[in-house]
Amino acid sequence: MPVDVLVGLQWGDEGKGKIVDVLAPTYDVVARFQGGPNAGHTLTFNGTKHVLHQVPSGIFHSHIINVVGNGVVLDPAVFREELRKLTARGIDGTANLYISRKAQLILPSHRALDRIWEEARGGDRIGSTLKGIGPTYQDKVGRTGLRVGDTLHANFRERYQQTVERHRQLANFHQRELDIEAEEAIFFEAVEELRQLRLVDTEYLLNDLLSQGKRILAEGAQGSLLDIDFGTYPYVTSSSTIVAGACTGLGIAPKHIDKVYGISKAYCTRVGSGPFPTELHDEVGEKIRQAGREFGSTTGRPRRCGWIDLPALRYAIMLNGVTELHLMKADVLSDFAEIRVCTHYKRADGSLTEQLPDLGELEQLEPEYVSLPGWQVSLDDVSQAHELPAAVQGYVQFLEQQLQVPVSIVSIGPDRTSTLHRS
Repeated sequence: MPVDVLVGLQWGDEGKGKIVDVLAPTYDVVARFQGGPNAGHTLTFNGTKHVLHQVPSGIFHSHIINVVGNGVVLDPAVFREELRKLTARGIDGTANLYISRKAQLILPSHRALDRIWEEARGGDRIGSTLKGIGPTYQDKVGRTGLRVGDTLHANFRERYQQTVERHRQLANFHQRELDIEAEEAIFFEAVEELRQLRLVDTEYLLNDLLSQGKRILAEGAQGSLLDIDFGTYPYVTSSSTIVAGACTGLGIAPKHIDKVYGISKAYCTRVGSGPFPTELHDEVGEKIRQAGREFGSTTGRPRRCGWIDLPALRYAIMLNGVTELHLMKADVLSDFAEIRVCTHYKRADGSLTEQLPDLGELEQLEPEYVSLPGWQVSLDDVSQAHELPAAVQGYVQFLEQQLQVPVSIVSIGPDRTSTLHRS
């Protein structure tokens, strides 16, 4: 059986967690392939909101095997708290959970360095979540990091101290102290509990499951425009957030990939610094923020809001080979008489482009909009896609025409039941 991949097409926060939860019953495995506790996947059902950071979003379905892949950076303390919250809600998060021995560990000193380096940037801050993600991936690429499997070795403490000493020297360069003693106690307690979980070579596990005919859903974090190679660099995350990252982050061959679900909001948001061509700095942007409850599930930071950006979406669809689009939060736009859609960018010389350029040029471009009629009616009572108001259907059809990808799901609320499947 193939692997289907779910990716965000914007700057993250698109609603991937909800879609994984909706699709999960048709899969045998949900596997997270990159990112760490800087991501928050929100799932709402039975009137309760659940926020996951490192645990795969299939955890609420007892028949599903959940895999934390080698591409993930894992914070043992955050992971332990996440599992405890699941237990408090009557869910055994460890029952069907497997963790790659090759996943990198986030240490307390990584979080300290993250803050030190971000503060050292001054006015050029990238908007880090300060969860230690960047420094951990730096150690991974520099071949000096510690991995989950290292916790099982007798010399783990010694290797940990060597790593922290190197981090201390980096902090001293900025005339700062790590100051991590209190966090270290929590870290080692969490490591002891991590050792009791299923720590395996998940690349073998996943390929064995494929050979048994099991269906696998690969779950990404963040969004395509935050990809370390193809995002709005340097205002990006430190991992490969596109479909290619599923292969390297799980140890599966490209030949196994079938469907690619691309997730996009009906508008656009961004957290942190970096270019955002369609950002709205007026009352319209604030209205979208309040209606969409656009505050980070991990940091609580207000998200920057704007109209949907089709050049950026086309770019993300191209990179990922998206086969179907899932349009989230259409209900947020219900009070607008006019919906604007950015179809092109205008250069300084007046020419138009559909391409997403590098950072320097992108900051100089102006969005070109077309206006579509709003629907100005509540979608709360809509239960089938064909019941959507004509203006909503027109908006969806316009996006399909422009993007040349079918919209198979329209989400009109946070709950599982507010998910409309289009044939």
